Amino acid sequence: MKESAAAGCLVRDRGLPEERVVEMWRQLPGRDGLVTEEGEPVRIVYPGRRNDGRGADLIDAVIDTDGGRVQGDVEVHVRSSGWRAHGHHRDPAYNGVILHVAYERDSGPIIDLENGQRAPTLALQRFMEQQREYTGIQGTAVAEATMPCRGATAGRTGKSVETALDEAGDTRFRARTAAFRERLAAAGPEQCLYAGILTALGYTKNTSPMSLLARRLPLDRLEASVHRISETDTLPVYQALLLGSAGLLPSQRAVKNGGVMQDDARVAQLETAWAKSGMEAVISENDWQTFRVRPGNFPVRRLAAMGCLLDRYGETGLFAGLAGPLQREMVETSGTEPAGMMTVGAGDYWSRYLDFGRPVSGAAPALLGEGRAADIVVNVLLPLAAARGENTADTVLAENARAAYRRHPATPGNTLERHMLRQLGRERARVTTARRQQGLLHIYRTLCTQGKCDDCPLAGTNP
Repeated sequence: MKESAAAGCLVRDRGLPEERVVEMWRQLPGRDGLVTEEGEPVRIVYPGRRNDGRGADLIDAVIDTDGGRVQGDVEVHVRSSGWRAHGHHRDPAYNGVILHVAYERDSGPIIDLENGQRAPTLALQRFMEQQREYTGIQGTAVAEATMPCRGATAGRTGKSVETALDEAGDTRFRARTAAFRERLAAAGPEQCLYAGILTALGYTKNTSPMSLLARRLPLDRLEASVHRISETDTLPVYQALLLGSAGLLPSQRAVKNGGVMQDDARVAQLETAWAKSGMEAVISENDWQTFRVRPGNFPVRRLAAMGCLLDRYGETGLFAGLAGPLQREMVETSGTEPAGMMTVGAGDYWSRYLDFGRPVSGAAPALLGEGRAADIVVNVLLPLAAARGENTADTVLAENARAAYRRHPATPGNTLERHMLRQLGRERARVTTARRQQGLLHIYRTLCTQGKCDDCPLAGTNP
């Protein structure tokens, strides 16, 4: 059985774990001189980061080819035949693949995507063997190559890293504020906040259908329909119309989670309100993802949370209710109060069910907990409030929003933030403010995924 030295240890061609091939790709010694199985030169600009959802192993990868720079997904197999064996050619979740990486080629040089497009294959075996011969290493580990920024800030405890992150975080905030200023020109603050909260409630995997729902069911239409049905008990009506428009009521579902009893009082109440509305679903159950989605992030629960918020601020309006404290002179807060105003507990029905017909085992997660609410405050409410203040010359609102952002404590974080800390060699570092978390995300989006390592403010920081 043939052995090859790769990715810091000896590996065997047969029985090679796919995880090892992923690491070969991500830590490949020398990223120049790679050639696809069709003979096209490829240079790795950014190998991508782990995908925690459906689809390819790595996302946001950047490669240079003879046709120019390409950004997308990378799928990895031990053998190239794994692409068809796993049915990826029939799965639209893999349509973003720009390069198929395999250790060994045992099939054609090109893979077919579900949408009719094609992508090249890069077999690593030949390159890894050449690398061993070139370095003269026999039976010993090949020195692990790293990303250019790997460890760039490790051990730095001075103000330079914090300053760089603060500046990047401010740049991201200004960009989000500018985007909201444009949206405000087309819609009022209530619709903008409604759409922004809904989209944020999608939490990566369901942002697209949430955003689509906000456009196809605008707030003014939703509120008019709610008050036409009931002027008093509006909470179940808000929830019914949101869930019905999303195609997620029990009567609209192809598979009833364990069998939903139609005589369940809450289900009957929601179904009755939906029938009275005379509305039709604007998207369907098939538009939503639940694969590798935590129960707390199920779209049904998030839409129920949105209904609670709309009902809670029905008299004042969503924007006035949540941004009102920012319009006062001399606001002195820690930046956490808006998140507290946005949290929604599990309540009655949702404390017993994760989804229709799916009973809770143990304690039910909140419909909208403090962590997610804080993310929405930082990414939606505060930049929207700043934009509103700038558009209306309300300097108090604009400055209070910016100040609240600068002092907002760190939110729970996400996989992308953790990826950045590992990449920079700061796994044990603690980013203590939301502003610096946003700085990490800004650097990733605008530099890492664009192959602009030389422009990174962190790589050249001094202690």
